[in-house]
Amino acid sequence: MALLIILITCFVIILATSQPCQTPDDFVAATSPGHIMIGGLFAFHEKMLSSEDYPRRPEIQKCVGFEISIFLQALAMIHSIEMINNSTLLSGVKLGYEIYDTCAEVTVAMAAALRFISKFNCSREIVEFKCNYSSYTPRVKAVIGAGYSEISIAVSRMLNLQLMPQVSYESTAEILSDKIRFPSFLRTVPSDFYQTKAIAHLIQKSGWNWIGIITTDDDYGRLALNTFAIQTAANNVCIAFKEVLPAFLSDNTIEVKINQTLEKITAEAQVNVIVVFLRQFHVFNLFSKAIERNINKVWIASDNWSTATKITTIPNVKRIGKVVGFTFRKGNVSSFQSFLQNLHMFPSDNNKPLKEYATLLSACAYVKDSDLSQCISDQSQGTLAYKANKNTERTFSLRNDFLWDYTEPGLVHNIQLSVFALGYALRDLCQVRDCQNPNAFQPWEQIQSKCSKECSPGQMKKTTRSQHICCYECVNCPENHYSNQTDMDRCLLCNNETHWAPVRSETCFEKEVEYLNWNDSLAILLLALSLLGITFVLAIGIIFTRNLNTPVVKSSGGLMFCYMILLGHFLNFASTGFFVGEPQDFTCKTRQVLFGVSFTLCISCILTKSLKILLAFSFDPKLQNFLKCLYKPIPIIFTCTGIQVVICTLWLIFAAPAVEENVSLPRVIILQCEEGSIPAFGTMLGYIAILAFICFIFAFKGRKLPENYNEAKFITFGMLIYFIAWITFIPVYATTFGKYLPAAEIIVILISNYGILCCTFFPKCYVILCKQETNTKSAFLKTIYSYSSHSAGSLAMSHVSLDSTNSNVTVTNPSSGDKSAAWQKSKDLQTFAHICKENATGVSKTRPRKRISSI
Repeated sequence: MALLIILITCFVIILATSQPCQTPDDFVAATSPGHIMIGGLFAFHEKMLSSEDYPRRPEIQKCVGFEISIFLQALAMIHSIEMINNSTLLSGVKLGYEIYDTCAEVTVAMAAALRFISKFNCSREIVEFKCNYSSYTPRVKAVIGAGYSEISIAVSRMLNLQLMPQVSYESTAEILSDKIRFPSFLRTVPSDFYQTKAIAHLIQKSGWNWIGIITTDDDYGRLALNTFAIQTAANNVCIAFKEVLPAFLSDNTIEVKINQTLEKITAEAQVNVIVVFLRQFHVFNLFSKAIERNINKVWIASDNWSTATKITTIPNVKRIGKVVGFTFRKGNVSSFQSFLQNLHMFPSDNNKPLKEYATLLSACAYVKDSDLSQCISDQSQGTLAYKANKNTERTFSLRNDFLWDYTEPGLVHNIQLSVFALGYALRDLCQVRDCQNPNAFQPWEQIQSKCSKECSPGQMKKTTRSQHICCYECVNCPENHYSNQTDMDRCLLCNNETHWAPVRSETCFEKEVEYLNWNDSLAILLLALSLLGITFVLAIGIIFTRNLNTPVVKSSGGLMFCYMILLGHFLNFASTGFFVGEPQDFTCKTRQVLFGVSFTLCISCILTKSLKILLAFSFDPKLQNFLKCLYKPIPIIFTCTGIQVVICTLWLIFAAPAVEENVSLPRVIILQCEEGSIPAFGTMLGYIAILAFICFIFAFKGRKLPENYNEAKFITFGMLIYFIAWITFIPVYATTFGKYLPAAEIIVILISNYGILCCTFFPKCYVILCKQETNTKSAFLKTIYSYSSHSAGSLAMSHVSLDSTNSNVTVTNPSSGDKSAAWQKSKDLQTFAHICKENATGVSKTRPRKRISSI
């Protein structure tokens, strides 16, 4: 009998202590079978109900305070799983779920996590201890949740043991980004680092520098506070006070802490901006009491409660002041709205939260929509007795709009992303395995499986039309962009001035510096032509020196005059060397100046020669007098060359050429000489062109000289070659780009220099070397006499015609007199004086004698 009494007593004690949760299945909030099970953690109730200040037995207590917003989050997970099951994403494979109520308590969440990692298909709820869980098959393959960072941190440490994927839709604590401590934790929301940075930026831009902060006493609140304090300090914002509230409503001191916080806000009258990192139920209680105290401030909301519909249901909530907040990105959740419209038809046999909601809704059937949320909260506190309405389904269907109005689209979207991220990961695994077999894969293998393949370095993620941010395409980085990590959201831009990158590059490469190098084949060819030109110049100088006393050399103006022209050609050819090689300030300043001055010297000498030829063979007395006054060889050469020297000197003083790095090309840096002043460069070339044109006119006038002395004709050809070359150079110089731009100018210099050199000296060298019989004094005078006789005859005929029209006097011997005039014209030719002497007497009486310098 005594034994029976003891057994009955023990049974009563066991029954009493296990009443809230008699079996593990009683602990499950909602479940649905499937080939692959997904766990869920949601705080359907805001706190645990305990009759004692602290727990005296290790038991899970009853939870109270039904949260409609969290209920909607769980429904979003169920809806997302149903969407996958009704699609072809996992063909032939059904997803199931086990959802648990954490009651916003870490302890309860840990109990749920223990069940998640318990061995699959075991008659007893056990968690095996192993040194290696690679082949261990737990009850679920992955977990969605939790919402609160404090709970996610605790659960993740337990799930890490088996590397079970945990995907959170709301936990934003920065510490969860640490993959060493939380390798299997994933989330579809950004870290608090970005939220605090945005809030600090908002405060700084708004001109606020004296603020208060209210946070929760958990990992989420403390980490957010620390990060935010760093951000505000960087933006010169000062924090007047920091108030910390208990993290959980089951803490009996929460009411006292809220009152103390409100007193602090009232005392700090100058603080008009308060940043709030709290949960929804904290804000609800805080604002309700703040309205009673007529506190009106600017409240900056964290993403935890910025869009919470529950806050808007607070009576007279507008009296609280202004609320500014940050929220998550919204997606397309229209299908979830349809799901809510038909929620009354959804089976509730294995869905306790749905049953509880239906019961609470039935109890509040006659309450207005505006008061429905408060009624459900009061009824679920366990303080009011109620009787369920028998017509629950009809009440349910009439109140469907209420749920949609309470929905937070941003959170629903994040939950959908979490579930679909797992769905796509499972799709990759199930393509090569039979996922209808629960042992087909282990949870840790999903971490290596993604909706999209990993983007390698050199690529970036491009979001597809799908609303899921985990699903994307990998596209190659364009030219001059790179990515050096996997799964980068965007490619980084290289420094276009110094670096470049090909398509799909993992790094930037330094641009190669290019210029017309000495080893370049084109440069070698052009330099060879320049050296050949210098050789010609030296050879011509030697030939003329050895034949100093011949008529050809004398007719060229003498050895000194020829040396000056040859010096100009020599310096022209030498100047091309300054266009090759790495540009330096010295070479940039020297090359154009050397070319301009030397070419001007050459053209000035040829201009003097053209003027001399025209003067020697001109029979017009007026033109002869003008040319005689104009012809001053040394002053002409020094004046023409001196003007060019002045132009180049002013150019070097005010806008000197300098080395420039042209970085406009994608892969190379062109090291080139920037001319400093295009007008100055054009003035230099234009001045040479003017001299060449004058030279061309003079030479063209004397193109009909004796055949053996027809230097003017060759000068004309040389000037034509110069004009053609430089007229062609202008468009070429304007359109050529890159390291071969100096080569274009070298080519033009060589063409014009060779043209003038060949036309000026090669015919003379040909006569000196190959026709020595014509390079004698007698042959030369014979040619002059023949030309003079012909010119005198033509002149006599013109005088006859003129005299016959002006008088009737007959000229008896016009031919004799006019020939004498022609011979007198050439009287100063020392070798030809005796030919003209006999005919000079008769003519001297009628026409004044004119003498010119000898050719």
